[in-house]
Amino acid sequence: MLKGIDPRLNADILHTLRAMGHGDMLMLTDVNFPGVALAPHTVVGRVLTMENLSAPEAARAILSVLPLDTFVADFAARMEVVGDPAALPPVQSEVQAEIDAAEGQPRPMQTLDRFAYYDLAKQAFAIVQTGERRLYGCFMLRKGVIAPKG
Repeated sequence: MLKGIDPRLNADILHTLRAMGHGDMLMLTDVNFPGVALAPHTVVGRVLTMENLSAPEAARAILSVLPLDTFVADFAARMEVVGDPAALPPVQSEVQAEIDAAEGQPRPMQTLDRFAYYDLAKQAFAIVQTGERRLYGCFMLRKGVIAPKG
């Protein structure tokens, strides 16, 4: 255990978040996502897991230490519902609420169709697979910067 660090962040996750640079992408996925198949294309090269957490719980833990990019519109994205891209399933609105809370203001995520999300995952720094069983619990988070004090 560490002071001030969410205990749900395991050593692999903390190491990855610390190693990421400005603009690097983290794919936060549900249990149905083909993470093992796509992870070899990422910088980390293997799936990281937060298997006992829902997507909103994992997002809250990650966003407690990960700044989101403020320089780009695609600082975060969610996978669109196939056949209904305007739909906002509860899991997605719950993760949006975690983003808004972490940012201190509303910052709507962009959307990506299923196959665009898969392609983006291959370019990511890492894939983190959660225990989320609800469909469309797949998100992209882009790391920002922490400005120096003063």
